[in-house]
Amino acid sequence: MNYVWAFLVGGAICVAVQILMDNTKLMPGRIMVLLVCTGTVLGALGWYEPFAEWAGAGATVPLLGFGNTLFKGIREAVDQEGFIGLFKGGFTACAVGVSGALVFGYIASLIFKPKMK
Repeated sequence: MNYVWAFLVGGAICVAVQILMDNTKLMPGRIMVLLVCTGTVLGALGWYEPFAEWAGAGATVPLLGFGNTLFKGIREAVDQEGFIGLFKGGFTACAVGVSGALVFGYIASLIFKPKMK
């Protein structure tokens, strides 16, 4: 049943993004920033954790989860190190995910030989 909820929630997020892309003049980059900021705000309000427990990977894998991870990292760093944590926390919390995306993206570009259009 966890797979079903993850599929439905992740699909609903994708549908919402597609509706934004089709019915507004927002560019994809701005929609991505909107998703990250939404995840951050939901985390700050304390609503993201219960949502993620219920929805599973459907909530944690999209950009909403990235925003929440940034927020949690910054919150923990500020609690431990004070003001400097504002600048360090997000990098520390997301370093593995961002590094993985860069490495695997580079490997994919070597395998598939992308061409600029």
